[in-house]
Amino acid sequence: MKGKKKEQLYLKQDYDDYHFSLKEFLKYLGQALALCIMADYLFYKNIWVLFLMLPVPVFYLKWQRKQLIRERRKKLNYQFKDALVSLSVAVQAGYSVESAVKACVRDLERLYGRGTDVVEEFRYIESQQRLSVPLEELFLDFGERSQIEDIENFASVFYTAKRTGGDMNRVIQKVTRMLGDKIDVKREIEATLAAKKSEQMIMSLMPVGIILYLQMTSPGFLNVLYGNPFGIAAMSICLAIYATAYWLGRKIVDIEV
Repeated sequence: MKGKKKEQLYLKQDYDDYHFSLKEFLKYLGQALALCIMADYLFYKNIWVLFLMLPVPVFYLKWQRKQLIRERRKKLNYQFKDALVSLSVAVQAGYSVESAVKACVRDLERLYGRGTDVVEEFRYIESQQRLSVPLEELFLDFGERSQIEDIENFASVFYTAKRTGGDMNRVIQKVTRMLGDKIDVKREIEATLAAKKSEQMIMSLMPVGIILYLQMTSPGFLNVLYGNPFGIAAMSICLAIYATAYWLGRKIVDIEV
């Protein structure tokens, strides 16, 4: 049992896929169903239309999976900065780069705890070093799998310096400083965009609030839009315009930094 657990810790991570836990699956499925019920109540008030919305949860789960994959890569990028700082400190203390990886694993475990992506990744790298796999090839593989530009750039520089006999201490320190400055700028931009994302969310909820307000204060005012072909067509057009506006709003504020 212990052997199986140890072997599992060193598995290669796949950053192109994300598997929902049972809790996450139920959470996002509930959100999708609530979204369908709300849309039916606001725009149709027809149980048969609600049944036609059954494919929506499937697309919603796929969309959430993409968002979680993107968030996972973002966290890994920030965690990798701390890993490089730890690696740089160990190299300055006199460790070889290969030995510095072991020290880096211990530091990352204290900082993030076991099970996080960066800890599992460096555990995998450490285990592969015992099998005589070159460290530079392991970092290249890490960059290819993560598809994170900063990690790919570090892996390329590290590979070149290692194969040409460069000063690894100086290379790691310089790359760590540049990567740290870049990530700090990213965080500042994201902090600036956070307010705009909140404004976009509020603007997106306003049409829903207006319809709910009219239904509560003037129940008969919108009756002409429900239960007849003209009303269904009109509300379908409104729903399509609303969904398009929401999508465009997300695209505008969802800037890749």
